[in-house]
Amino acid sequence: MLRLTGRFVAVVAAVTLAAAACSSSSKPSAGGSGNNGSTVPTTTGQSLTSVKVGVLADLTGAGAVTGNSTVPGIKAGVGLARTEGYNVSYVLADTQSTPAGVLAAAQRLVEQDHVFAVIMISQLGFGAAQYLTSHAIPVIGINVDGSEWLTAKNMFSVYGYADYSKVITTYGTIFKQLGGTVFGGAAYSIAPASYLNNKSAAASAKLAGLKVGYDNTQLAYGTTNVGPVVLAMKNAGVDFVYPSIAQASSFAIVQGLEQAGVKFKALLPTGYGGDLTDAGPGSSHSAQNVYFTNIYEPVEMHTAATQRLVDALKTYAGVTTEPTLNEYSGYLSIDALVQGLKAAGANATPAQFINTMLGITDYSAQGLFGGKTISFALQGRGSIFGAGDCTYVVQYQGTTFHLVQGMEPICGTTVPDMTVTGP
Repeated sequence: MLRLTGRFVAVVAAVTLAAAACSSSSKPSAGGSGNNGSTVPTTTGQSLTSVKVGVLADLTGAGAVTGNSTVPGIKAGVGLARTEGYNVSYVLADTQSTPAGVLAAAQRLVEQDHVFAVIMISQLGFGAAQYLTSHAIPVIGINVDGSEWLTAKNMFSVYGYADYSKVITTYGTIFKQLGGTVFGGAAYSIAPASYLNNKSAAASAKLAGLKVGYDNTQLAYGTTNVGPVVLAMKNAGVDFVYPSIAQASSFAIVQGLEQAGVKFKALLPTGYGGDLTDAGPGSSHSAQNVYFTNIYEPVEMHTAATQRLVDALKTYAGVTTEPTLNEYSGYLSIDALVQGLKAAGANATPAQFINTMLGITDYSAQGLFGGKTISFALQGRGSIFGAGDCTYVVQYQGTTFHLVQGMEPICGTTVPDMTVTGP
């Protein structure tokens, strides 16, 4: 098992679009170009052995707890791309963890930096989606913010194309197998994916025979002021918690329930790996026996795919702790970019690249989907969660994560004709 160690991340961001630095004892400076300042041709018709991309990440604000780790993942992907003959430079753009900040950062990437494509990893990415689509900019990232990924032909999610308004049996099966009887959920009102995923999970819980004791979909983005939520969950007899929110908010709920003496189990969609350390003081203690999901193979599986990821993070980003979700996602976003560049050929335009990506129907995430694949084609988007309605579940005990038997991965199906709606 990999041991978790402390990790301190400092972000220097003077303007919305910055060649930001992200540093710690395990994560060196992100740099500005990501490619030692290499010269990059102009966007239109450029040789695709060298390409400049923009990276939209939550470097400041409420999303920075997880957003900071996007950069090491990008660096790991860039390093591997270089070994395959692709010189990828990047410009960092700070979303400031607001929809308006996402849009402003995207505009500067396109209009001032003239990037070929954008890597977008943010729960608030929906703020820039319409702009990027209207300008036919290829977007690669993860579908964790809104439904635009399902319909926009220029957007390619290495996380799969989950339609969070649909209900899958996977969640309810996990909740029941882990011993849950009374479900408690929470979500952000501002983030569509958070809201809908929460409602979908609650519906899945009911189908599996759990009672929905408490469900709050009106949390402020990134809040840790969860005293009323904790009290309401306690009064409702909640014994299984699944909050569809960022790790800082999730751990605040977990810590509050523990302090209130509530006997419960928790499954968190964020917080696995290095994200646990980044959640702040006391998180490791509060996370004892807590379960976590990960759509990709956890590094505890020690597969060829996870070892490749670990080696790349160590070699190209100096990361020796367990990877975060954003490190997985940044790494794979660059990989997907390279797969598209290989297929598109030299001198392809952004429009040609988009059409090429739409033809990739067997993306394997470097094997991190455990032998399964996803399709970037428009047809079929939203029909499944991740790769095959599957997720991996691990439990944190002591100082390490452990695979949960029978959940490596655990899969389900989409419930026909059953959907949830937004606010």
